[in-house]
This record gives sequence, C-alpha cells and structure tokens, in this order.
Amino acid sequence: MKRNEDKGEAVHTEEKTNVMRILDKHRIEYDAYCYTDKEALSGIEVARILNVGSMRIFKTLVTVGKSKTYYVFMIPSDKELDLKKAASSVGEKSVSMVKSKELLPLTGYVHGGCSPIGMKKKFITVVDKSASDFDKIIFSAGRIGRQVELGIEALGKIVEFKLENITV
Repeated sequence: MKRNEDKGEAVHTEEKTNVMRILDKHRIEYDAYCYTDKEALSGIEVARILNVGSMRIFKTLVTVGKSKTYYVFMIPSDKELDLKKAASSVGEKSVSMVKSKELLPLTGYVHGGCSPIGMKKKFITVVDKSASDFDKIIFSAGRIGRQVELGIEALGKIVEFKLENITV
C-alpha cells in the first residue's frame, strides 16, 4: 500500500518487507498497508489512517522474564499489557519490557516496527484472546509505516502462539 496524497489515507503497495516475503514463501494470503512514519506514531493513529477499529490493530511487545527468558506478546493497540497476566501466561513470576536499545540486536526489529514474524530467534509468543473475535487482525510488517492483515489461523502457520487474556 502507498499513501494516497490527496485523501491522506493508506493504500496498497508492492514494496515487500521481510515479513511479506516470509508470508509469500508460505503462500499465506495477506493484505499489506503503508503510510509515512510521521503520520502514525501509535496503533490508534494507524487505525485512523486505515479506517478500522483500533482493537483490530495489534502491537508486538517483547519482554524478559525473571528467568532471563524472552517472550513476545501481541495485544490490541488500544490496550495495555497486564504484566502479571503476561507473566502468569508463560509461567514466570514476573516479566518486564525489553529496553528499546536491546530490541534490534535481539529481534532484528526496531521499536514501532516489531513483528512476531521473522524475528532473529524463535520466542514463546502469546496473543491476546481478543484476536479471536476478528476474522483478521492487523500488525507490523516489520518496518515502521508497514502493516499486514491476516487471520490468526494464518499467523499460526508461521508463528507458534497461544491465546490468553493478557491486557489490563
């Protein structure tokens, strides 16, 4: 998707990110969207640009447990991660957010462009159970200003995850 300058909205694009190439390799259908990174600094702003409910835009958060194990959580952009519920969902006493400067070397992604698909390593991943309320969810395509939309069943073909109630 590329920006329709006249209307200030996101439109389809052919520019591929690594996430899109992985989806293509696995023959998984998806829709891709793009917008300038200055337009949308939050999931709620992305929802406005894409003209969808903010509860369908999921953000990808990376945490570290007390055991020093890393975990990935996907939650709706209009929600906050409940750290106690998140820790409980992965059997940890506690989890804390990974610092932005640690994100790129750990995952290969920067803050604001983190996707559960195509990380450098395989991490235990938990998706908020609200994702099952939608035919498709939208999340980062691995670059700021790029999003992909697909069903959670399709996501499960690429990323092993479990559904849990992990938001405040």
